[in-house]
Amino acid sequence: MENFKVLVYCFLLFHFIPTFNTLETILPGHSIKGNETLISTNGTFEAGFFNFDNSNNQYFGIWYKEISPRTVVWIANRDSAVENSSGVLNLTDKGTLVIVDSQGVMKWSSNTSTTAAKPILQLLENGNLVVKNETNPDSILWQSFDFPGDTLLPGMRIRSSLVNGDYKGLVSWRDSQDPSTGLYSYHIDTNGFPQVVTTKGNTLFVRVGSWNGNSLSGATSVDLYKSFNITFVITEKEVSYGYELLDNSTVSWYKINSLGQITRFSLSDDRKTWQIFFVGPADRCDNYGFCGANSKCDPDKSPVCECLDGFIPKSKEKWSSQNWTDGCVRRVKLDCDDNNSDGFLNQVGMKLPDTSKSWFNKSINLEECERFCLRNCSCTGYANLDIRDGGSGCLIWFNDILDVKKLSNGGQDFYMRVAASELDHNTGLNKKKLAGILVGCIMFIVIMIILGIVIHRVRRKKLEKSGMNQVVSLKNQIDKKENEDIDIPIYDLSTIVNATNNFSIDNKLGQGGFGPVYKGKLENGQDIAVKRLSNTSEQGPKEFINEVKLIANLQHRNLVKLLGCCIQNHEKLLIYEFMINRSLDYFIFDQTRKSLLHWTRRFQIIRGIARGLVYLHEDSRLRIIHRDLKTSNILLDENMNPKISDFGLARTLWGDEAKGETRRVVGTHGYISPEYATRGFFSVKSDVFSFGVIILETISGKKNREYSGYHDLDLLGHAWRMWCEKTPLELIDKPLTDSIVVAEPEILRCVQIGLLCVQERADDRPTMSAAILMLNGEKTLPEPKEPAFYPHQSGSSSGTAVLHSKNEVSITLLQAR
Repeated sequence: MENFKVLVYCFLLFHFIPTFNTLETILPGHSIKGNETLISTNGTFEAGFFNFDNSNNQYFGIWYKEISPRTVVWIANRDSAVENSSGVLNLTDKGTLVIVDSQGVMKWSSNTSTTAAKPILQLLENGNLVVKNETNPDSILWQSFDFPGDTLLPGMRIRSSLVNGDYKGLVSWRDSQDPSTGLYSYHIDTNGFPQVVTTKGNTLFVRVGSWNGNSLSGATSVDLYKSFNITFVITEKEVSYGYELLDNSTVSWYKINSLGQITRFSLSDDRKTWQIFFVGPADRCDNYGFCGANSKCDPDKSPVCECLDGFIPKSKEKWSSQNWTDGCVRRVKLDCDDNNSDGFLNQVGMKLPDTSKSWFNKSINLEECERFCLRNCSCTGYANLDIRDGGSGCLIWFNDILDVKKLSNGGQDFYMRVAASELDHNTGLNKKKLAGILVGCIMFIVIMIILGIVIHRVRRKKLEKSGMNQVVSLKNQIDKKENEDIDIPIYDLSTIVNATNNFSIDNKLGQGGFGPVYKGKLENGQDIAVKRLSNTSEQGPKEFINEVKLIANLQHRNLVKLLGCCIQNHEKLLIYEFMINRSLDYFIFDQTRKSLLHWTRRFQIIRGIARGLVYLHEDSRLRIIHRDLKTSNILLDENMNPKISDFGLARTLWGDEAKGETRRVVGTHGYISPEYATRGFFSVKSDVFSFGVIILETISGKKNREYSGYHDLDLLGHAWRMWCEKTPLELIDKPLTDSIVVAEPEILRCVQIGLLCVQERADDRPTMSAAILMLNGEKTLPEPKEPAFYPHQSGSSSGTAVLHSKNEVSITLLQAR
């Protein structure tokens, strides 16, 4: 009897001591249920099932262990509660976490993609719930930090993909007692230069801003960052943002609440309560676009909205009644002709404008950034990309400026483009300062004139000595073509001869319609590609001048960079940056090399080409039609980023011109649109057609005009037949078959976009800006119609039967019918 009493006491003792319900690790076959919890090594965090007040819905979450009331920082099954408080968390033999109810119905799973022979579940001291390999603790199979909830803990990162646009950020709860997915999301927007934003559904709610090297540009106080080591990392594939605490004794975290507010909490000195250190939006100026376009919001002024320097309210009546939604317009239009007299006004201490439609370059300085902006009529402002160490990099905005805020502490210099008259109106310089500037300008002009005379005489002597009358004529054409200032270096022929080892056959990279292309190395060690105009080429001085004129004034990360030219001794040479990975056709049409281009890389190339075409068609100073877009003209840099090249056949459209006409049809068989090949009509839709062919060639690994598959169809016809038969995946290249499982929707979307781009009628084809939205999954895709040159179209047989030339050679003498 005494022994029985001892057993009862022992049972009661073990049952009521709560520490025996806590675990530090979970192995396969074990579970967590009821009041059982998992704790971190030092007891900072605890994980287990819990309920909200007066609710039987049960959730598995993580919270701070010693702080009351319970502060939940992560929930696994936020959108699939377990009813009747009967949840069980299991760890499978493969390392997958599963939550089931009392009936064994699965409510949530971690869907772990990798497996381990001996998985183990552990809660780390930073609040990260991890599944790892017991035999290799550094190998993490799954972690909660990869799936943020509404709380950003130190060490956690929000991420956005640069490949497909997907993001993992903070998502608010529906309300304080319902953790299911709410309306607000705090994440990184990857359009243009990446920036941190809060959205309400698909609507931009608050824009925290882009990263300037020290902080996000919209940070209201840099003091908020002194306790943190914040990192904003941009790689080839993704952008991520997170922070670490500089003082390990500090307990602090960020949360997005059900109203979309971002709050920073820190533990009080007595470590019993949470103190709020920051709440955003801090004021109404933080609401996105509160003052409309081309304005700035200053919370310290009344009224808070005012137009940027050089702008006036679009509607004076609305503006005076404090209705600022229409924003502001320029007082004086910009000067976009060849005499470009525009300038810039520095807006000091600003939250930089919305960067979703911006362009950036890490390598050029602020002065080069200004010159680049002046060369592009759509450019409206610029700033340093990174403000550390005096500033570096270039960030450029186009068209309207949105969401600018004046900051009382911090902020950044933003240079707004205005007409010359606005510079006089706003500078307020005193006479002494103006006189000093005038004297300096005069001295500079005198020095430049003297220097110009010296350089001119030296060059003229060299030209006269070599008897180069043709060179003088051709150089004058380059210098004075349509009064356009083309500022590119002119190399001596001897320099290029030495660089290419006298145009050695061993240095030859390839052959195009222009002539051969050679690899070279300058004396400073820089690798170059030299395009040499062949004497037998149909592309003569006119095309040479056209390419120099166009590409010298184009700057975009998806356009090849022209380093200079050489015209001497009847030689006409173009010197480009060297692309180590050659061209797209070098990979996709080679049975061995094509395996190096997995789907993610091919999709990256397709998107890059699209971005380059959007710049040519819409964002550059002129509307430029390439007219010879093909895989051999898509060069690839060391990171396999695409760059459009060969602008010898390009044409420009001015003002509201939408299309042009010519009797001299140029281009390459297989890429020429039907309206251009038959009637000589060209437009941006001509390039869209070529882009569609490139998409289908990139997906299939086959050349359009050399493909003779089912029913002797070309590649476009074959793709159309596969689409109609609902078997488009049969089109894809063999090396991509392993990608079908994870990338099938993306591949199908690209096939459909390719078919939309090669439709017979130009009006049916999308614009390149629409194609970008389609590629990003942001625009609904219509059903495509029959592609051009499809066999059963009337008259198509005669129009296509003779087009069997190779893809590499450009046509320049085909006469339009």
